Amino acid sequence: MIYLIGFMGSGKSTVAEQLSERLGLPFIEMDAEIEKQQNMKISDIFAKHGEAYFRAQETSFLRTLEDESIVSTGGGVIVTPENHRLLNEGTVVYLKASWETIVERLQGDTERPLWQGELEDKKSRFVERLPVYESLADHIVEVDEKHPKEIVEEIFRCLNH
Repeated sequence: MIYLIGFMGSGKSTVAEQLSERLGLPFIEMDAEIEKQQNMKISDIFAKHGEAYFRAQETSFLRTLEDESIVSTGGGVIVTPENHRLLNEGTVVYLKASWETIVERLQGDTERPLWQGELEDKKSRFVERLPVYESLADHIVEVDEKHPKEIVEEIFRCLNH
């Protein structure tokens, strides 16, 4: 299993899809799968059940993964300690984006529940998560000012293919 982790807006879904083509492995978009299982959008899950419920769904989903795949995780998958163990059963690639890149990419995004509110709160969440992403990563790939194809090739080299 290859898990792509990183803050929202770091490019996990785009890169995971292209990496799956490059490696010939299935691609799993974790948030989309949880939406299918719950039959509602992530923003509705947060609104109706809260963040703790959503985080429990992430853990439950990670436990079900069996076949070798490229998994684009949700940006907050790393906030649940049990997920650290589950992620470390595979190869973890951290797509590291600067705060400026995140803001530029997510400006005007109204779909992500944790991107709502004050910029200061978002930045504090970003800063708080950085050391966790880094501690879980087998490989760290900087994504600022890179095209997804470049990122995919860098990951490919990291994986020794």
